[in-house]
Amino acid sequence: MNRIRALGFALLLSLTHAAQAETLLKLDARADAPPSRGEHLKLGSVRSPQGHTLTANSQTLLLDGQPWLPVMGEYHYSRAPASQWDTQLRLMKAAGIDIVASYVFWNHHQPQPGAFNWQGTRDLRRFVQLAQAAGLKVVVRLGPWAHGEARYGGIPDWVVDKMPTRRNDPEYLGHVERLYAEIGAQIKGLLWKNGGPVIGVQLENEYNLRGADRGEAHIRTLKALALKAGLDVPLYTVTGWDQTVYPSGEVMPVFGGYADEPWATSTKELPPKETHAFRFGTRVSGDLGAQTRAHEPGTAETDQDLVPFLGAEYGAGLPAMYRRRTLVSPDDIAAMLPVQLGSGVNLLGYYMFHGGRNPLGPGGVGLEESTLSGGYNDTPRISYDFQAPLGPDGQPREVLARLRPVHYFLRDYGSRLATMTVRQPEITPASPSDLQTPRWAVRSRGDSGFLFFNNHVRQYAMANQAGVRFELQLPGGSLTLPAQPVDIPSGSYFIWPFNLDLDGIRLRYATAQPVLRLDAGALGVVHVFAPTPGVAAEFALDDEVKTLASTGAQMLTLGKSGGRAVHVLLLSQDEVEQLQVLELAGQRRLVFSRQQAWVAKGQLQLRGPATAPLQAALFPALPHPKAPGLVVTRDGPLQQLSLPGTVAEPALQVVPQRQPGRAPPLLKGGLANAALQPIPEAFASAAGWALKLPAALPPSAEEVLLELDFVGDIGRLFFGTRLLDDWYYNGQRWQVGLRQFGLKGGETLDLNVLPLRADAPIYIDASHRPTFPEGSTQVAALRSVRLLPLRRVSIAP
Repeated sequence: MNRIRALGFALLLSLTHAAQAETLLKLDARADAPPSRGEHLKLGSVRSPQGHTLTANSQTLLLDGQPWLPVMGEYHYSRAPASQWDTQLRLMKAAGIDIVASYVFWNHHQPQPGAFNWQGTRDLRRFVQLAQAAGLKVVVRLGPWAHGEARYGGIPDWVVDKMPTRRNDPEYLGHVERLYAEIGAQIKGLLWKNGGPVIGVQLENEYNLRGADRGEAHIRTLKALALKAGLDVPLYTVTGWDQTVYPSGEVMPVFGGYADEPWATSTKELPPKETHAFRFGTRVSGDLGAQTRAHEPGTAETDQDLVPFLGAEYGAGLPAMYRRRTLVSPDDIAAMLPVQLGSGVNLLGYYMFHGGRNPLGPGGVGLEESTLSGGYNDTPRISYDFQAPLGPDGQPREVLARLRPVHYFLRDYGSRLATMTVRQPEITPASPSDLQTPRWAVRSRGDSGFLFFNNHVRQYAMANQAGVRFELQLPGGSLTLPAQPVDIPSGSYFIWPFNLDLDGIRLRYATAQPVLRLDAGALGVVHVFAPTPGVAAEFALDDEVKTLASTGAQMLTLGKSGGRAVHVLLLSQDEVEQLQVLELAGQRRLVFSRQQAWVAKGQLQLRGPATAPLQAALFPALPHPKAPGLVVTRDGPLQQLSLPGTVAEPALQVVPQRQPGRAPPLLKGGLANAALQPIPEAFASAAGWALKLPAALPPSAEEVLLELDFVGDIGRLFFGTRLLDDWYYNGQRWQVGLRQFGLKGGETLDLNVLPLRADAPIYIDASHRPTFPEGSTQVAALRSVRLLPLRRVSIAP
C-alpha cells in the first residue's frame, strides 16, 4: 500500500510541477485518540517523601500527575575520572538533560571472585549523589549482561569460565543476587521513594533468548532479585528491540536507533537507515547491534498499545569498531530528533551523551569487546569516545549545539506533546530507501499539535521538495499552512507548531521551531523560536500572518493576556546554536556563548580555549557580575561579559622515533566473518614519535588537550609503558585530556601508529579515506600535533 501511495505522490508531484502549482501534502487528524490506561503496569514505589509522584500509563510518563517528556543521556561513571563527574554532570544538565543513565559493569567492580570495588572511579554512590546535586534524575542499568562494547558484556571472566550465564541457572543467579545486593547497598537511601534521584533500573540488555530457564522467566527472576536487593523504584525497563522477550506489565521496553551500523560487515555505504524515516506501525528502528538473534516477534511488538514509547539508545554518536569506522555529521544525529518525536517517542534517551575510556582489568587485561575474547566486534582497548556530544574529557562537539534547542523545547512544551497522538500523512514513503516522497508526521490532540518534517538521510541526497503546503484536517476544521508555498531543500528538518496556546494567545501556526518559554518579568512572557533554514518565518494569528527575518534576533509582540505582554523572539541560526539556558541567581536566563556555560555553587561557569577571550551575552542581565578581569557592557537588552585570553598555545616538541615497518595483511574471521583487529605482535611495524611536553604546562589551564591528527590504522599513546589512550583512524581528530594522568612539564609521551594497508577490508567514510603515497601500499603519518589549553572562569552573579 505504501508503494502505491508513493507512486501516487510521484504522479501528483509531476502534475503540480507541470501546472506551476503548489504541492499540497494532506493529513487527517480527526480520529479520536485511544484512551490511556495504566492499571496493568506493575511499578515500584512512586511517591517521594516530599509528596512528588512518578508514574506511567500506556501513553506517557507522569511527574506529579502531569505528562512528562524528559531527555535522558548516558554517561558511564566507571569510564571517567571521578574528579570530572561533578562538572560533567552539570554540563549535561545545562545541555537540557533531565536524567543521566549509566551501566554498572560487573567486571569493573568484581574482576575476581570475592570483594567488590566501589572506590574511586567505581564509586557509584558518589556519582548518584553528584547527579542529584546537579539537578539530574538517575536510571541505573543493572546488567548483569550490559553489552556496552564491554568484554563479555560486562560479566566477569571468572563467571563466564565457570557457569552458564543469562539464564535461571542456580549458580549464576547466586552471583547475580550478590551483584544486585551490592548495587542496592551502594544506592540505599538514594531511591525516589527516599527523596533521592534514582527513578528507574534496567534489567539485562537486548535480551531475546528463549528456551528453558530463559525468556520471560529470566527477566521476572531478575526483577525479583532487584526487589530483594531493595531496588524499589517507579520504573523497571528492558531494551525492546531485536525481538526482546519479557513479562508484559512487569517491565516497560525502551527503544533506540542509530544513524549507521559500525557493527555491520559491509565495507561500503549502507542503504538509508530506518532511523531517518517516520514509523507508524512499529517502534523498532532497524538493527541496533544486538549480539544474539531471534526469529519470532518479541513482547514489545505485542505490547505496543500497553506501554508508553520510551527511548534509551538513540545514538548521539557511534562507537568505534575496527572493521567499520563510521563518522557521523551533526545533521545525521540532529535529523533523527524530529523523526523519533514525530513517531511518538515520549522519552528521548541518548546513548552515549558523554564519551569515556575503558579501565584495564587485572594485569592490564583489556575490558573492551574484542574478537580475541569471542566478541562480535573489535573495539579500542581504551577509547570509548563514541563521537558523543561531550567527549571523554567534556569537550563539546558540534552536534551539541544542534541538540540543545530540541531539549529546551521538550522541557517547556513536552508536557503538551506527550499526550498527543501520532497522525500518519495521506502519502508516505514506500520504504526508508524512498528518497523522493516527503517524510513527515503530525502529533496532535484536538486542534493543537506539532508538525515534524525530515529531509535529511545520512550519505544520501533527498529530493528538494518544491512549492510545499500542508493541509491538516482537524476536529475543528481544516488548516492549511504556510500562507504561501515554500521550498524545502535536501538536508532540512524541523518541528512546527499549530494552534499552540502561548500564554492565552492562540498561534494558529508558525514556520519556525519553538525552543523555550521565558518569563521576562516586567517585559512579559517571551516564547523563543528557531528559524527553519531557507523558509520565511511566518507567525499566524487569528486575523493576520506576520513574517520575521531570521538574520538576527527579532521580537514580535502578539498581544496581552492576563495583563501581561506575550512576545515571540526569533533568533538567527547562529544565535540558536550559541544558546544555553541556565537557572542563575534565582532566575532563568538565556546565555549566548561559543564557550561551555553551566552553573556551580551559584556562579556562572565559562570554559573555553585559554588562548582566546571568553565571552557570553546574557538575558536577563545578572545583577552584579564579578570576576577578576571581567569586562561588562550592554548591547541593547543583552548584558555582554568578556575576559581576555591569558596564554599562548604551548609548544610541543615532536621527534620521529621509528619508521613504519611492513604491516601484515589483515585476517578475516570471528563471529562476523569480517576483518579482525591485528594481533598485538603486529604493532612491531608501527611508526613511532616522541612527544615532549613543554617545561611547564599553563598553570591557569584547567585542562590541556593533546590533539592528534594522524592517518594510519590504529594510534596508541603511551607514557612509559602505560597505555593512556588509543584510536582507530576515521578522519576525526583525536583529543586526550592530560591533567587526569598527573603529567609534569618536560615529560615525554610516545605515539605509535600502525600503518593502514591499502587492501584493508574495512570501511572508512569516503571523505576521510586516506590517500596512499605514490608507489606505496600503506600509510602511517602524523599530520599535526597541538596542545590546547582550556581555562575555566567563575563569575559571581
